[in-house]
Amino acid sequence: MEAILTERIQNSLRYFMFKNAIFLCERLCAEFPSEVNLQLLAACYLQNNQAYSAYHILKGTQTAQSRYLFAISCFHMDLLSEAETALCHSNEPGGEIPNGAAGHYLLGLIYRYTDRKKSAIHHFRLALSIDPLLWAAYEELSILGAAEEATAVFGEAAALCIQKQYVHHGAASPNLHVSSEDYNLVLSRNFASEDVYSRQFKHTQGNNYRDIPGNYHAAAVSSGAVAQPQNGGPSNTSFYNTPSPMASQLSAVAPPPLCRNVQPNGSNLNTGNTDGSPRSVVNTTIQAPRRKFVDEGKLRKISGRLFSDSGPRRSTRLAGDSGANTNANTTAVAGNGTNSSSKYLGSSKLSSVALRTVTLRKGQSRANDNIEEGIRNEAFDDARSNMASTTSSSFPSGDVRSLEQDGATVLVGGVVISGSKVISGTSEVLGLLRTLGEGYRLSCLYRCQDALDTYLRLPHRHYNTSWVLSQIGKAHFELVDYLEADRAFCLACRVSPYSLEGMDVYSTVLYHLKEDMKLSYLAQELISTDRLAPQSWCAMGNCYSLQKDHETALKNFQRAVQLNSKFAYAHTLCGHEYVALEDFENGIKCYQNALRIDSRHYNAWYGLGMIYLRQEKFEFSEHHFGMAFQINPRSSVIMSYLGTALHALKKSEDAIKIMDRAILADRKNPLPMYQKANILMSLERFDDALEVLEELKEYAPRESSVYALMGKIYKRRNMHEKAMLHFGIALDLKPSATDVATIKAAIEKLHVPDELDDNL
Repeated sequence: MEAILTERIQNSLRYFMFKNAIFLCERLCAEFPSEVNLQLLAACYLQNNQAYSAYHILKGTQTAQSRYLFAISCFHMDLLSEAETALCHSNEPGGEIPNGAAGHYLLGLIYRYTDRKKSAIHHFRLALSIDPLLWAAYEELSILGAAEEATAVFGEAAALCIQKQYVHHGAASPNLHVSSEDYNLVLSRNFASEDVYSRQFKHTQGNNYRDIPGNYHAAAVSSGAVAQPQNGGPSNTSFYNTPSPMASQLSAVAPPPLCRNVQPNGSNLNTGNTDGSPRSVVNTTIQAPRRKFVDEGKLRKISGRLFSDSGPRRSTRLAGDSGANTNANTTAVAGNGTNSSSKYLGSSKLSSVALRTVTLRKGQSRANDNIEEGIRNEAFDDARSNMASTTSSSFPSGDVRSLEQDGATVLVGGVVISGSKVISGTSEVLGLLRTLGEGYRLSCLYRCQDALDTYLRLPHRHYNTSWVLSQIGKAHFELVDYLEADRAFCLACRVSPYSLEGMDVYSTVLYHLKEDMKLSYLAQELISTDRLAPQSWCAMGNCYSLQKDHETALKNFQRAVQLNSKFAYAHTLCGHEYVALEDFENGIKCYQNALRIDSRHYNAWYGLGMIYLRQEKFEFSEHHFGMAFQINPRSSVIMSYLGTALHALKKSEDAIKIMDRAILADRKNPLPMYQKANILMSLERFDDALEVLEELKEYAPRESSVYALMGKIYKRRNMHEKAMLHFGIALDLKPSATDVATIKAAIEKLHVPDELDDNL
């Protein structure tokens, strides 16, 4: 009876009939009470998103497997202290963590969320050393900024470790079977990953964009695909199942599709089936600084409204909106000093927001696709075989050599395969992880252009997956290249319309592009896909924020926090909305909550810096901008505001140096050039200031604040005619009402000496 019930329970779990599995398992535990059967019952409850039930069942149990399942239950219930105690048994100080790599990974997550970074890094590294294919551990190390180069982590030592595991545990035998305890062990490991990892590595069939259908739902994973963490367990949001009132429809008009200009017949899509390197266009529109900030420690000047909207900058949206007078037809320019060569979607540059079609990958043309296809695939296969042979030949002799013997077989996933295939398969998997891992590591270090170049080395079939395309979209987003980010995320949506990976960032991209219809459609699609995902509510909040409905936006962001309290970006977005509502105290609390979750979340450091800058607490502002700069030293916007804070502290020379770095980081960003001119004017270096402003006019020819500042400089030099000319041009460019009043006041005081003007 026990064997029959156990087999039926496992069969119910296999076919996701959790209610039936729970019922049968309760009968099993009643008839045959044992800790092993309790473990199976707890696993059933965990599969059914009932971590609280598993918690009460396993409380007080002592075996390693029970402690692990209990720790999983505690983790999902946010009882991190109890989870840590269960994994690190008090009766066994320094004892072995249950379930090896999975146990160390879970303990690393606990240490991370309790702000013990060094211990978290230690256990993530231990998890990787035990199981080199535990990608989630490497991902966490990258987020913490502590990941080693992927070539070292997924190198020869990792291959040797994997092959030894198959030698010791995978030898084929006619009597080999999977016991119920082994099944429980495998099943319980499914719960180690957090909800954030559940949507990674979505694979697509086919090797080019033409193979991506609009209603794509599933894809076969080839034998060389990435080993991904199982995620059969519940998400962190399983206890917030109460319905949330849905906002009224955002628009009565039917929203446009996400990819408006992609031709349905695929005429602009790839026709080659090659593994050539993809490319993407790096373009950047001129972005705006904040609306309000203190200029030179005095009253707020016209410069406080340079290229701004009526609200503060948003989180990762540091470079904000494209400005008061920057239109959609503004020429797109390369961001952060990068070249404008194509990166993944074609060799042509974007010149407007309307250009959204998919183009060819690097080195491809429609004329020679068929000719070059065989050559490129052959070259890639040769390179892959060379990599495999090089890796395998460098391993020491011993247990691994038994895999190479004639007739040596092992059992992998229930299939008997030869030892030589294990060696070659291991090399291929690790080779793929090396590329993916290095790209992700560089992205987390905000070396975004290097990350994009690394992703180019991926073969077509892996490049065209939603996870990779989302990472590419995030990289372009950090480069302030919103048009390319939009295209990458749009393709990710086409590949996997069910995946929410990166959709919170995508909604921010659409926010910056002011694509209100497209953002509204995205938000409704995400809510209909998964209303219990924080990304869905972040998109909805961004939609309302774009409409300046900050109170409703705040409610949506708070809903995202409620669904996943460990989602740092949602806390940061709440902070931005509080700042927009002039509630600085609650804004500070939200930013601090985000930093408790992720101390490298530079957007929260930036948000705190902006609050203190507006409150004229310049020392605090400098500190927080400095922390953001340490995390992301390539952001032109962060450097600009750090320079502003330094100038307010009378550190003008340091401010000029940091402004020069900001200009070099992104020569098309007008903010640091404007701020540098302001600083030079305060130092009475009028000629240098005018030279900077003349250059700035080329990038922002219709920005009234530039001409207003030039008018002030000419007034200081007693060149009243030129001053009047530039003030007049500034008025003709239709500035905001506040700027109009300021400019008119300056005209009225045109002939008043500066000394008297300062005293008025």
